[in-house]
This record gives sequence, structure tokens and C-alpha cells, in this order.
Amino acid sequence: MGALNVWRHPRTRAAAGCCLGRTDVPVDPRKSKRLAHRIRAWARRHGLPRVVCTSPLQRGADVGRWLARWGWCHQVDARLAELDFGAWDGRPWAEIARADIDAWCADFVAHRPGGGESVGALLARCAQFVGEAPSACVVGHAGWISAVTWWGQGGGKPPDAASWPRAVAHGCRVEISAWSSPAAPAS
Repeated sequence: MGALNVWRHPRTRAAAGCCLGRTDVPVDPRKSKRLAHRIRAWARRHGLPRVVCTSPLQRGADVGRWLARWGWCHQVDARLAELDFGAWDGRPWAEIARADIDAWCADFVAHRPGGGESVGALLARCAQFVGEAPSACVVGHAGWISAVTWWGQGGGKPPDAASWPRAVAHGCRVEISAWSSPAAPAS
């Protein structure tokens, strides 16, 4: 695999302090356009093809739509979506019971927070996408980027909450140049 260049989507509107997974919240169009400009310039400097992959969620897909307006191929891939937090999704973190968060941390890979998707399932989606990834720029979400970063750091034993990579800042690029395994840990 060549290097995978992933940018985190721009900051969303009015979602600070919320558990944000599959909830589809808007991003200021100016921020989406600004990130699209940065991706376009970076790809041009590094000789990358004019292809961008995003999740279907508008906070990533809006950046891809800007690039498509400028002649890029925009591919939407559901495997790039953020972790599904089920009943937690869209709720303020402060409203989620501490015991529920502790239960997730105690069984980080297999537990399904809010009844949604497990980290193991997220890792499997990452492995599948990266195994088939086109030579493209990617606009992703914090959880997805943390998962691909974990793989890039060597994967190995299943992650726990304490060793999970910190979320990258909005609009920042992460380059994953090594990939430890094509298979996700058992969830």
C-alpha cells in the first residue's frame, strides 16, 4: 500500500460537546471550501490524482462536492463513515451515563456503545477500505482516522481505550504510510 492521506472534516455547526457519529450535521460551507482548497493544493504539490473519497455524511461529503466542482472525481464510500453510536448519537456526552461509558471502555473492541457499532466493526471497515483504497485523498471522521492510525502504528493486539489514538484536529491531515495487517481483530 502507498501512503494514505486522510484529512478530518471541518468543524461542524452546533455539535460541540456531543457524541457525534452518524448524526448528519452541517458544516459551514466556507470551511468545507477552505479545506477543499487545501486538499487540492496539497495533491497538486505531491502529484496525486484528482480523486477524493468521502463518507456519505455531509461534513465530509461537502468537501468532496467542492472538489468535484473543480473537476475532481468524488467517490462516496459508506466504509468511511464515523462510528455508529446508536442511542448515544447526537446526544451531549454529559447526558450519557458514566457507567455506560465505563462499560464501553472495559470492553473497548467488542462493546457496542449506545447499541450501535463496535470498534472491532469499525476496524474491519478500515481494513477493508484500505485494502482496496484507490490512489486518492480521503476526507474522514475522527473515529475512522483514529482506527486507521492505530493500524498504521502497528495494530497488533486489540486496542483498549487507553491506547486508542487521540482524535486529530478538524481539517488536519494524517498520512498513514505503513499498514500492519489486512484483517481486523476479533470483535
